[in-house]
Amino acid sequence: MPRYVDGFVIPIKKSKLAAYRIIATKAGKLWKKHGALDYVEAVGDDLKIKGMVSSFPKIAGLKPGETVCFSFITYKSRKHRDAVNRKVMADPHINQMCDPKKNPFDFTRMNYGGFKALVDL
Repeated sequence: MPRYVDGFVIPIKKSKLAAYRIIATKAGKLWKKHGALDYVEAVGDDLKIKGMVSSFPKIAGLKPGETVCFSFITYKSRKHRDAVNRKVMADPHINQMCDPKKNPFDFTRMNYGGFKALVDL
């Protein structure tokens, strides 16, 4: 059965990765508690690929000292995603993670979207 995926591209200062890991771990536990199938947060490792027209650093608008995090959450369907996200947004713990003054990255630079699985092997 094809799944549904929420994807995120987040530029972040390398010096803030440890703080981001703490928040991302809490967020992952919250999403999983409310029914997400998978929760993955990954940090850029091999981002300078020659011959490519574009790249994650370019689309993320990286500044000196920054890297990019690529994250995704999977669900059974869009309906399931919407139900899980309603529960997450109603959970009081989410407010602690979403305070822009305490967050290690700039929410206005985060890219996000929901994706319907095209191939799911």
